[in-house]
Amino acid sequence: MQPDRRLIYLMSVGFRRLQRGMEQHMLAGQNLSAAQAGVLFVLGQKDGALIGEVADALDLVPSAMTGLATRMERAGFIRRKRDDQDSRALRLYLTPAGRDARKHATARAQGLNAKLIEGFLDAEIDVVSRWLTSLQRKFPKDTEQSQTE
Repeated sequence: MQPDRRLIYLMSVGFRRLQRGMEQHMLAGQNLSAAQAGVLFVLGQKDGALIGEVADALDLVPSAMTGLATRMERAGFIRRKRDDQDSRALRLYLTPAGRDARKHATARAQGLNAKLIEGFLDAEIDVVSRWLTSLQRKFPKDTEQSQTE
């Protein structure tokens, strides 16, 4: 029997199921969405990042990032502060509650990653990772650029 090569279909179904699983897994015990966990991960690497930098890292449009930051600030995970050099720019900082939530989310993400690679050899995961990374080059964020190439 040949493997199913309907890649778009398989990715769509797989992504929807993974997204639901991530939300259920991240929300358990912490009331933290997968998108919020992503913000915590980015700020864990660069606390005080510009809001646009966080949006870029998560592949979000600015309006979605603004709403996400507002909800996270209300929940006490982050605080927003105007940039010292450019008062139009906003920087995001983890609060102590945000640092704690990040630790929790990191453990949950590690568990999900372990589940994703379960039953596969390292070499197989390397190929999957390389293929998924190639999608970012083949389908860049800037759709105008991809249409002119």
